[in-house]
Amino acid sequence: MTTSVGIVVPTLGKRPEYLDLSLRSIRAAGQVRIHLVAPDPDLLRASLDPSLFDEIIEDPKLGLSRAIDIGLRSFPTEIEFINWLGDDDLLKPGSLTYALEVLQAHPESSLIYGGCDYIDADGHFLFANKSGRFARYLMYVGPQLISQPAVLFRRSAYESIGGLNFNYKWAFDLDLLIRLRSIGKLRFIPQVLASFRWHEGSLTVGSRRGSVSEASVIRRSTMPGFLRWISPLWELPLRKLILMAGSSVSRRYQQ
Repeated sequence: MTTSVGIVVPTLGKRPEYLDLSLRSIRAAGQVRIHLVAPDPDLLRASLDPSLFDEIIEDPKLGLSRAIDIGLRSFPTEIEFINWLGDDDLLKPGSLTYALEVLQAHPESSLIYGGCDYIDADGHFLFANKSGRFARYLMYVGPQLISQPAVLFRRSAYESIGGLNFNYKWAFDLDLLIRLRSIGKLRFIPQVLASFRWHEGSLTVGSRRGSVSEASVIRRSTMPGFLRWISPLWELPLRKLILMAGSSVSRRYQQ
């Protein structure tokens, strides 16, 4: 059976226990090719079980979005469906097999997304982001509820829109989702596909304020001119609400 799914894992190699769990979860998710992107490929290669990855690409150290983009573009031509996963996040068993079947059955869709469990540093369940069909509309005006670990998108769609926007440091996934929706449907599947590990070492959690600010800029850039002028009326309260929600989860995590 030809592998048609590729997953990129960008890593600094500083969390080996999480990385091992992450890679094993990807292998258990389906038939997949795994490319790691790391600043020292030789050092990482020597420390990992070789069955857990297919290739390690050298990180150019130009930011996370560039590292991910290099990894996504490094797959051989037979890889048609792609995503990336944080080195501390997990995929559910069989999730890639299921996601692939849905995406292949719906050629009009550029991306599929499902639910995502949030877990703490020790892997204990915190809460479920079940997302939903409404999330693909809400992201234009409200919080981004499509969990990036729980998506799979077409490589052809990714390349046709030019890949990730390197101008964004944190919220480039929201920008990608919006641009992918401009060329195809975002299809929701009612199944939990991944787990996001919530801890202060996570880029998304540790840089919450910057991520929220970038997401606001991205949302406003999609609005018609007249709405952009008045958007501060709801964007400022929205940013505060999202930050408060994140702080609430952090307090729960620390308990």
